[in-house]
Amino acid sequence: MKPGIRAIFLLIFLGCAGALAYALYLQLVRHLLPCPLCVVQRIAYWLVGLTALLAFLHNPRATGRRLYSGLMAVFASAGAIVALRHAWLLRYPEAFECGISPEEKFLNALPIAQWWPVMFEANGDCADSTWEFMSLTIPDWSAILFVTFGGLAGYAFLAKRNRR
Repeated sequence: MKPGIRAIFLLIFLGCAGALAYALYLQLVRHLLPCPLCVVQRIAYWLVGLTALLAFLHNPRATGRRLYSGLMAVFASAGAIVALRHAWLLRYPEAFECGISPEEKFLNALPIAQWWPVMFEANGDCADSTWEFMSLTIPDWSAILFVTFGGLAGYAFLAKRNRR
């Protein structure tokens, strides 16, 4: 496999780890509680990041690279869809109620929420928007990251093998 492709997998993993670390910072230091849609995005970051880490460590040939890249693209697409839905709800909060909802009860009942409640327990309101950077909210930035990771995974999927 091309060294550049392996570096892409490492970059995706580090990007996901950084996004999750920043989410924990916002939660624990800035006291922004994650809503159900935030938790689903965190799960997507975990899935993309762990798949990228496995791809980096495994260093597969073409078929394995395509399998890992395809999985990352699917997980990143799912995360982007949730992030875009969340961004839409922030702009039109009257269109959706996201307090104590069936989604919140379902997510909080998952074993992963019991295993690591600080990371995966949904307690916030999806329509609460108190954080912005460059006029973009957390879900906006999350959608940008997911699209970037999906694009990098797509590049890794389509890259040609080394010719020696």
